[in-house]
Amino acid sequence: MKIAPLFVLFCCAFSHSLFARTHHAHQGIRIQSIIDKATAGDTIRIRRGFYKQNNIVINKKLVLIGEDFPVFDGEQKNEIFIVTAHGAAISGLQIQRTGNSSLTDMAGIKLRNVNYVQIKNCKLFSVAYGIYLENCRHCEVSGNVIMASSKTEQASGNGIHAWKCSRLLISHNKLSGCRDGIYFEFVTESLIKNNLSSKNIRYGLHFMFSHNDTYEFNAFKDNGAGVAVMYTKGVTMYGNIFYHNWGDASFGILLKEISDSRIEHNKFVKNTVGIYMDGGDRISVCGNEFSENGWAMRIQASGDGNSAEKNNFCGNSFDVTARSAVKLNTFANNYWDKYDGYDLDKDGAGDVPYFPVSIYSVITEQIPIAMILYRSFLANIMDQMEKVLPSVTPDQLKDEMPRMIKWQL
Repeated sequence: MKIAPLFVLFCCAFSHSLFARTHHAHQGIRIQSIIDKATAGDTIRIRRGFYKQNNIVINKKLVLIGEDFPVFDGEQKNEIFIVTAHGAAISGLQIQRTGNSSLTDMAGIKLRNVNYVQIKNCKLFSVAYGIYLENCRHCEVSGNVIMASSKTEQASGNGIHAWKCSRLLISHNKLSGCRDGIYFEFVTESLIKNNLSSKNIRYGLHFMFSHNDTYEFNAFKDNGAGVAVMYTKGVTMYGNIFYHNWGDASFGILLKEISDSRIEHNKFVKNTVGIYMDGGDRISVCGNEFSENGWAMRIQASGDGNSAEKNNFCGNSFDVTARSAVKLNTFANNYWDKYDGYDLDKDGAGDVPYFPVSIYSVITEQIPIAMILYRSFLANIMDQMEKVLPSVTPDQLKDEMPRMIKWQL
């Protein structure tokens, strides 16, 4: 008599869960010894306490649950948790004081070559790297708080660092004081949403060669240089906030050699530069709010097929500046608070084009020190001259149908 294969699988799964055990750990017990004795599928509940332990290797499919955030202190010597088993999970722990080395990226929690691992609701303080993923797939990092305390880039690591990964879920984390809040390299088809990355030394988010990822409803605030997106295609950034990334070399977001991407319905507020575009093709910048930035958009290299449509530009020192011809790109139906044209046919679009690249922005691109005269009597004369003699306005970029009233975004 043959037994159906599906029935056999069900029996194996049922028997496995039936014999899974729960282990309890308390202060004074080495967690590694419990892990070594446990069986795949078991749960380890860790009671509140102070555990001076490091280099703990989770090499089985185990679930570690902290009760009232037990503290694991690495004593500034080594890494603390290293996960090498598929399907493991860690939650509810406080992890602090990893070692720091120029040869090894020491992390509070490191995942190596694993799939379907969850790291949730942990607190990581004074760590070199917070959560480090290396060659992982289908892993989730959610609800964690990561706060580093290094003062320089050289002495710090990244909050969430992922290399050569795919299909990650990074959500509802709070990151601060790191070199980069979130750093991706060769990470594809992942979702990053509802994270707060603020007051990091360099970038709130930094990724390279990381294609087809989606970033939704994140906030990047008060970071040293803003957000950097490099050498990537298929990026979707929707509903994010880029706020007060301010400094000589700061921007809301840097797009360097990006293609086939969407930057839509985001808010760029009080940044030195809202979007700094250094090369890129087929990028849609649509439905965004640019307000109180130094430059709303700064285009440093020509691209092909880029479009900026239905955005609001309000209270920016300069709306757009460009160092190269942008004839192959489109600006259409944006609201510009500096536009003083008319709409005789009452269709909601201005009857004369708007030229967002001002004479003074062109001058400051060529002679940056000229910014010292911004809002001076000379600058005001130049603004008036543009209105009287519009032919002197740089005409390589224009909005043929400027919006008369703000979009409700």
